[in-house]
Amino acid sequence: MTDSIISVEHVCKSVSDSTGTLQILRDIDFALKARETVAIVGASGSGKSTLLSIIAGLDTPTSGTVRLGGVDLFGMSEDDRAALRAHQVGFVFQSFQLLGNLTALENVMLPLELAARRDARALATDMLARVGLSERLAHYPRVLSGGEQQRVALARAFVVHPALLLADEPTGSLDFATGEKIMELMFDLNREQGTTLLLVTHDPAIAARCQRRITIEAGRVV
Repeated sequence: MTDSIISVEHVCKSVSDSTGTLQILRDIDFALKARETVAIVGASGSGKSTLLSIIAGLDTPTSGTVRLGGVDLFGMSEDDRAALRAHQVGFVFQSFQLLGNLTALENVMLPLELAARRDARALATDMLARVGLSERLAHYPRVLSGGEQQRVALARAFVVHPALLLADEPTGSLDFATGEKIMELMFDLNREQGTTLLLVTHDPAIAARCQRRITIEAGRVV
C-alpha cells in the first residue's frame, strides 16, 4: 500500500462502560490513492463518523492504525498529529464549525496563520472569491446563510491545498438546492487541486458522484 495516500489497517474501536463493551468498528481495512474520491455510506450509527475521526487522527483506535502518506498517525505524538493535519488535511463538517467571533475572511485565514503564512490575507481573499463570497469577507457567521457558511468552510478547507479532504455529511444542514450547489463546488475545487476526497454521506446521489463507495454495516466494511 505504499502508493496510497491513506491506508486504514485493521482498525477496531470499542468503548466500555458499566453495561459492558460496545464494538463500534470491527477490522476496517482499506486504502485510498491520491486524487481518488470515495464515499463512506451506511445507516446512522454504523460507525461512519467514528471512522472518519480516526482517519483524521482526532480519535484513536482500540487496535490497528492509519497511515497518511506512509506515516503512522498513532506512532506520533498528539502535537505532531496536529501539525500533520494542519499541513495535509482539510475538513468540512455538517455543522460548518466556523468560529463565531471571526469574520468569514478571518475564519479562512486561520489555518494559514497557524502555518505562519505571511500571505494569509491574500490567499484567503482569493479563495473566498473562488467560492463566490467576495462581498461577504467582513461578515460574521451569524449573518451568513447556511449555504454561505458552508462556502466559507469549503474555502477554509481548500485554502491550504490539502492532500486529503475529509467531509462529514457536508450537506446535512442544507436544503436540497443549496446542498446541490455546495457539492458541485466541492467536487470542482477537488478536481482543481487534485485532492483526495473521503466523504461520509447518507445521500446515494452524492455517493454516486464518487469513484468508489465503502459501505459500513454494524462497524464492518461490507
